[in-house]
Amino acid sequence: MALNQSGWRPQMNAVEGEAAATFTGNRALMLEEALIFEIGSLDTTGVDFAEAPKAASRLGGLERHRDIGLPGLSEPEAVRHYTRLSRQNYGIDLGFFPLGSCTMKHNPRLNERMARLPGFADIHPLQPVDTVQGALEVIDQLAHWLVTLTGMKAVAMSPKAGAHGELCGILAIKAALEARGEDRRVVLVPESAHGTNPATAAFAGFSVEDIPATPDGRVDVAALTARLGPDVAGVMITNPNTCGLFERDLKTISDAVHAAGGYVYCDGANFNAIVGKVRPGDLGVDAMHINLHKTFSTPHGGGGPGSGPVVLSEALAPYAPLPFVERQGDRFVLVEEETAGEHHGSSFGRMVSFHGQMGMFTRALTYILSHGADGLKQVAEDSVLNANYVLRSLEDVLDAPFANSGPCMHEAIFSDRGLAEGFSTLDIAKGLIDEGFHPMTVYFPLVVHGAMLVEPTETESKAALDQFIGAFRSVAQRAKAGDAALKSAPHFAPRRRLDETLAARKPVLVWKEPAQAQAAE
Repeated sequence: MALNQSGWRPQMNAVEGEAAATFTGNRALMLEEALIFEIGSLDTTGVDFAEAPKAASRLGGLERHRDIGLPGLSEPEAVRHYTRLSRQNYGIDLGFFPLGSCTMKHNPRLNERMARLPGFADIHPLQPVDTVQGALEVIDQLAHWLVTLTGMKAVAMSPKAGAHGELCGILAIKAALEARGEDRRVVLVPESAHGTNPATAAFAGFSVEDIPATPDGRVDVAALTARLGPDVAGVMITNPNTCGLFERDLKTISDAVHAAGGYVYCDGANFNAIVGKVRPGDLGVDAMHINLHKTFSTPHGGGGPGSGPVVLSEALAPYAPLPFVERQGDRFVLVEEETAGEHHGSSFGRMVSFHGQMGMFTRALTYILSHGADGLKQVAEDSVLNANYVLRSLEDVLDAPFANSGPCMHEAIFSDRGLAEGFSTLDIAKGLIDEGFHPMTVYFPLVVHGAMLVEPTETESKAALDQFIGAFRSVAQRAKAGDAALKSAPHFAPRRRLDETLAARKPVLVWKEPAQAQAAE
């Protein structure tokens, strides 16, 4: 949109398509904000610096020879710019975040307070071990409870996130096979598994073969067992799976895979649906990552921080990565090299430079201790209860492909079947933005056409869910009725609907002055 004479972009009235009757482009408290380059000037600065003394360069010819090109802003300008931008974002502290397979839930402030305590927040990974005994004890205690909750033998604490944890488990399986002198190169991945599972197996050098799902959204056990053989290293299975269903035949699958000489990797990203209720070790799982940032605290919006410890069976424990914390008498030590002890005797090596994500360890242990055994069971029960409430409240207006497969677990899934011709899942997602909600996960999992995946989590109240359900019903009914206004939603967001395909394929990553941009075009 072109600038007016005073340099402001007038905000368009999204309903009538006419310019709003405000000089600034603001719509009450919905403030229009220009780019930081349009606010500041490249030849000014908000701070006065003394002339730097002349000194010999130590950059080896890599020093800058031209201006850096950053805009100069005063402190009020900078604060207002980023505050206004933050008002245009959505966060869990503003409202319900219905992303499926992403567990965006309230983060207890107690956890944040503990993570900020001196000795946790300000330690350095290269400090002498004697100065971080409290931090090592936190890691040791958390490891104990992760092993206890999963019924496994050992845990690798250093992986940084879910996919990193997957790689850890697969590398442990690979090391175990090499120790047996077997060259098994195939990993089986069901259609109902998370998309990172086949990517992880391929990255580790395995060939990936798909296993189909049954009509009820679970692993086809007959197809899986028929494919087992001497070339199969193992299976990567997500439980509860991406369709929001519990894989009730997992023990049968594990027994068959073990009988064929393979190992079972379980994607534990959805562990919050079964924590305190089911121990994966009892189901024959050999390795499973746990997203601490999903199950036990900080929801992982914004790209981090993440933490993905991997629990391991007795068969895989010797191959876990270094380093690990060990209690020796009344002190804790960090074992950095292979030992001949019970665990890690044949470690496949090191995955990260240091020891893991201390902030997440502190938050997760706080979450576990503050909930207790009964509280963690309630986490699973409430997450499942809320998901089933959403499912049954919307199945009359939206197609729920697995509604007859029994209760769902932590998330409810719907498809675009039954919408008016020309309307899609994307239109419903954009309509929900106008209703004040971040959209649910869309078009995933791929086994459901036009999928809409909703995870209400255990931290949402019935009142919050009722409001979301009402909004979702309204938008779905508009899509079924062919409401043309939905095709151009969102109407009330700071920006209208984008060409998302073009934005992904040809992103504009460098700002240019309008005159330069026009000349280049």
